[in-house]
Amino acid sequence: MIVKQLSETGIMKNAHGVDARNLYNKEEAMITVITLEPGRSLKRHITPVDVAFYVLEGTGVVEVGDEKIEVKKDTLIESPKDIVHCWYNESDEPLRFMVVKAPRPKTKTVFVTD
Repeated sequence: MIVKQLSETGIMKNAHGVDARNLYNKEEAMITVITLEPGRSLKRHITPVDVAFYVLEGTGVVEVGDEKIEVKKDTLIESPKDIVHCWYNESDEPLRFMVVKAPRPKTKTVFVTD
């Protein structure tokens, strides 16, 4: 059995400049927990694999394709591969969500500029 504590997992360097911690990183899948402080957001981007997001704490705005909605704790959001997506924390509290990519991407994420 392998057990990992989020608090003992180091913050990984990332293009978004946010607290992102890899909990699981195998060829079959990748699980990352991201914390966005109030007023922070990710950069709009496209991933080459399907992504599932699960909100662990807080309230945030998620954008997938041309849809943008506010979501709260205990909500699952699916984002198909090759679709632009992004997260925004417009609240006064931290937003924390789990990102599950399956399989682990073999090509790089593409960042979208407006």
